[in-house]
Amino acid sequence: LVQGEPASLSRTAQNDVLMAIGAKAIAVRDGGVSRLLVVAEMPPKVDAHIDIASIGMIKGMTGALDTLFFGGDRMLRVFGPVGDSDKEFELIMPDNSLRNAMLRYSRNVAFVSLLISLFTAMLVYAAIDLIMIGPIRTMTRSMLSFSEAPDDPGRIIHPAARADEIGVAERELSQMQERLQKMLSEQKHLADLGLAVSKINHDMRNILASAQLMSDRLRQVKDPTVQAFAPKLLRALDRAVSYSEGVLHYGRTQEPPPARRRLRLRQLVEDVQGLLDIEQGIEFVNSVEPAFEVDADSDQLFRVLTNLCRNSVQAMAADSENALVRRLAVSAVRLGSVSRIAVSDTGPGLPPKARENLFAAFRGSARSGGTGLGLAIAHELIRAHGGTVELVESIGGRTTFAVTIPDQPVRLDQARNSLRRPA
Repeated sequence: LVQGEPASLSRTAQNDVLMAIGAKAIAVRDGGVSRLLVVAEMPPKVDAHIDIASIGMIKGMTGALDTLFFGGDRMLRVFGPVGDSDKEFELIMPDNSLRNAMLRYSRNVAFVSLLISLFTAMLVYAAIDLIMIGPIRTMTRSMLSFSEAPDDPGRIIHPAARADEIGVAERELSQMQERLQKMLSEQKHLADLGLAVSKINHDMRNILASAQLMSDRLRQVKDPTVQAFAPKLLRALDRAVSYSEGVLHYGRTQEPPPARRRLRLRQLVEDVQGLLDIEQGIEFVNSVEPAFEVDADSDQLFRVLTNLCRNSVQAMAADSENALVRRLAVSAVRLGSVSRIAVSDTGPGLPPKARENLFAAFRGSARSGGTGLGLAIAHELIRAHGGTVELVESIGGRTTFAVTIPDQPVRLDQARNSLRRPA
């Protein structure tokens, strides 16, 4: 075709060649002279000229995208050398075939990419489910099952031998469930034991009450031997009755939440003073200012102060030396929104054993025959107020307990509404 003349081909042959190539005209340039090889009957108008030899990567990419998105009805003149030949070939061709081929290729790439993405997503989901979601689901089921029957050992999770965070979480959950199960078992045993002790104490109080009546009659006997051991017997019975009452009181159900109100502390301390059986020689000093207010439950704070003051009175009453100064003082200060109440006495101080178990029931007593329940109950009641009971000072001649009670927090919206209400 290149060596021959254009007229050597019939119109039918030229159309077949153009149809096979998908062009409208074919020309060759040699030595600056262009020669038309094959041409359609009506040569089309050219919309764009493309030089294959000078086109770059960026220009080629932008041209391909332009054809893909905006082409389909344009006529292109494509020219450039072929192989090592010095000749330049020119094609005039529509871009619709090129665009259709690009669309088919894009659809194929998109379909293959979608298949690869779906397969990859399935693999990633399976891996995440195996590594994370599955173990977390197992821990969730274990927690729900354990909460239904925490006393069943079969509901404790069996951790996997993993060294990552999931393995650590499973092992910690298993240990926590074991500790909780052990604690619940101990609490159940203690509850059963407490019920039995309460029943025994209830009957023992009746027996001790009868024994006290008999002991009171023994005091009236004039026999010197009876007069010698009767006081010791009475003191022993009194201690036994006090111990039984303390056990029963401590074994009651949990204290109700404090019903907090604004109280005048000085009046409350005066009520405590009137309740206590203070011996001659013990001075009670109420140093609370008349206008001092505290935000607390009246009954519970009364019990706390009564326990602290009674302990101080009993400690000072144990000193038989007449020359000793025996003084119980109650004072209070306000530090911002916190009330701090101090109960001080001039007793002998607390022994080291009592300090170590200060707020432990049955172990924090400083005197022989005591139960140690007073401080334990006081600590529990003040903690319900969000405060603390602490031993500030305990040396020979001075012991001070500090009760700290913060004011009840007030919601800002409620405070604003109360201020906006008309008087």
